Amino acid sequence: MLVKMSFKIPVQVPSAKSPLIVLGVESTSHTFGVGVIEFQDNSVCVLANVSSHYKPERGGIHPSEASQHHVNVAHEVVKRALSEAGISIRDVNVVAVAVGPGLGPCLRVGATLARFISAYWEKPLVPVNHAVAHIEIGKLVGSMRDPLVVYVSGGNTLIAVQKDKRYRVLGETLDIPLGNLLDTFTREIGIAPPYVVGGKHAIDICAEWSSEFTPLPYTVKGSDLSFSGLLTAALRIAREAGGNKTQLGRICNSLRETAFNMLIEVVERSLMLTGKREILLVGGVASNIVLREKFETIARFYGARYYGTPPEIAGDNGLMIAYTGLLQYLYGRTVKPEELIVKQRVRLDEEIYPWLL
Repeated sequence: MLVKMSFKIPVQVPSAKSPLIVLGVESTSHTFGVGVIEFQDNSVCVLANVSSHYKPERGGIHPSEASQHHVNVAHEVVKRALSEAGISIRDVNVVAVAVGPGLGPCLRVGATLARFISAYWEKPLVPVNHAVAHIEIGKLVGSMRDPLVVYVSGGNTLIAVQKDKRYRVLGETLDIPLGNLLDTFTREIGIAPPYVVGGKHAIDICAEWSSEFTPLPYTVKGSDLSFSGLLTAALRIAREAGGNKTQLGRICNSLRETAFNMLIEVVERSLMLTGKREILLVGGVASNIVLREKFETIARFYGARYYGTPPEIAGDNGLMIAYTGLLQYLYGRTVKPEELIVKQRVRLDEEIYPWLL
């Protein structure tokens, strides 16, 4: 657990009056999370990281249902986070909130809560890019300053580096993200939800049923990837196999290996292009054990230092919003409550971030 642990900030930030307590709100998709951190002497102490997850009874995420879940649990999650941190809302110095990318109805729940806290208790308000927050929390916990970033989740798959105070995308998915590929496939063949059981994704449990491999569409275009053809082909073969457990295991194993190896090829190409000696794996899919093993292998081969974010911060969480909100605040990036705008489709390479190289 990261709670009560302290981390030295690995990037350059201005000096500031300390201690500062920052409360971060995450509500971009299926998770409503609240994180609380304390900044002092260029270090961050994690005071709380509490989440509640929306789990659809069937199918994928329904934005309206997910947002209603967030509305229902928001008060209790905030209350639990403050209690875990041992503070009251009056002790909070800064409020940060994820404004995108994400699902509009879900984003608006977090934004509304953050606006209220900021206006009622007169706290500075900081907007945070959800994708950038995934990277920054990984850099903090992994003590990395200039890594090759691999961001894989249900909504994103991309490889990026920092240059001239921006994140530059070297390659990304041209259609569906890696996490969406795995979730959609396992849902369509009837073995999920739940997608994660005992720390394993449904695709990993299914893949254990067979060690055989069937060639599937492998689509890498330069440093970009395409997963839709892979999904279509795997679903067709799986449906032809019916309910045969061994055959389903073979398709799950083949799908997972093909998708992961596509990603590894792009990462390898990016390492050779950039000469980076650090690899940072972030996002919900970063907790996949098989994928982590592949990254450990490629890191050893290239003599690079690798860090994969642990499950508690690999997925969506309020802690990453609080920390990135702190960085924004230290550089004077605040908005008035009435000026806070959610941005469903904002990219991570659209803005300048002063703490980057």
